[in-house]
Amino acid sequence: MHKGKKYVDSAKTIDRSKLYDPAEALSTVISTAKAKFDETVELHVKLGVDSRHADQQVRGAIVLPHGTGKNVRVAVFAKGPKADEALAAGADIVGAEDLMERIQKENFFEFDVVIATPDMMGLVGRLGRVLGPKGLMPNPKAGTVSMDVAKAVQESKAGKIEYRLDKTNIIHCPIGKASFGAEKLQDNFDALMGAIIKAKPAAAKGQYIRSCVVASTMGPGVKVNAAKLMG
Repeated sequence: MHKGKKYVDSAKTIDRSKLYDPAEALSTVISTAKAKFDETVELHVKLGVDSRHADQQVRGAIVLPHGTGKNVRVAVFAKGPKADEALAAGADIVGAEDLMERIQKENFFEFDVVIATPDMMGLVGRLGRVLGPKGLMPNPKAGTVSMDVAKAVQESKAGKIEYRLDKTNIIHCPIGKASFGAEKLQDNFDALMGAIIKAKPAAAKGQYIRSCVVASTMGPGVKVNAAKLMG
């Protein structure tokens, strides 16, 4: 894969064999974010669990102290007063059967988060095949299936992110924008890592955090000393 000159230059400034302290890692990532747009900083954490086992799942959601820097578009499946509550809280799209039809027939996906009241899950379940692969399926663990739709909408807008394992037991999450600066990114990093460590399954054996890397959208990865985080 061809890497651009900026990436190659940035990669030279990183010691591949070194495990950086979080603060130094984040400062390094900011210094390597040289794209013409405000790059997103992502955290990639490989865990010593086996996601094929139900008792070793790691999943949850957290509102980052400084948000993600992204304008989050929220779709809500609700009816009646709950639909009104969602709109009042700032939801971008609210609907029921009409919204389901738009998604099915028009391939409408102008949203980043889907929230539903519990009574709408029968309807939303029919969209599982299209919402699931995009990671948009509402889930009670993530707080996106709730009767308190106003709170769910506000938290999503404030920068609530969901963390979950992929097939290779890695969690990938945005922790903000390069423009946030090292201090705000560190707050978000600490909050997310704290949540992941707290979510450690009882069935997990051996080393829990295998590796931890931070990187900007276009920049190289910087390895973080994970042992210190478990202290």
